Amino acid sequence: MEETPAQLLNYEKRFGYEAAKRFIDIIGALAGLIILSWLFLIVALLIKKEDAKGPVLFKQIRVGKDGKEFYMYKFRSMVTDAEKQLEKLLHYNEIAGAMFKMKEDPRVTKIGKFIRKTSIDELPQLINVLKGDMSLVGPRPPLPREVQEYTNYDRQRLLVTPGCTGLWQVGGRNDVGFSDMVELDLEYISNRSLLFDIKIIFKTIKVLFGSDNAY
Repeated sequence: MEETPAQLLNYEKRFGYEAAKRFIDIIGALAGLIILSWLFLIVALLIKKEDAKGPVLFKQIRVGKDGKEFYMYKFRSMVTDAEKQLEKLLHYNEIAGAMFKMKEDPRVTKIGKFIRKTSIDELPQLINVLKGDMSLVGPRPPLPREVQEYTNYDRQRLLVTPGCTGLWQVGGRNDVGFSDMVELDLEYISNRSLLFDIKIIFKTIKVLFGSDNAY
């Protein structure tokens, strides 16, 4: 039996979870940006060294809580016209469902392969966390074209603020299909707690230093 949105969101109503979560998000994002500022600088220089004409940061429209769209930030790991090339590559998709993943994506740059492998390309999303578009932990924010393919069941992923990391990232990432990712996200939503979030964050730290499932 599928859980209703009211059941999925019951936890935050009982314990004011969202307020505490937002406080942790702000403190965590600020600390991360300060502590990792040296890494941001090095990555920015390497990206510019490989492609001086392209931007350091890549911003892309994503869908957040309740279907609200926002710009999500990443370190640019692909060639500057990557979005234009996507249409030609869609039939090479290696993951089932409303997502696109390709292990040997020809659009990825040399430095891009490294920062994607280590998930360093995701670090600028700490800016999104400060802005309130994202949380440290939650479902990954999908693309608008992906949401167009969602069923009503899949749309339950959009009931909460999306996150930088979640059960999908620590539980298999690209080896997990779309339907399994949805189930992991709904499991997270229905069982959210501060302790659960902290456990996911610590597991994510291991991914930051390399994962066979990241590409």
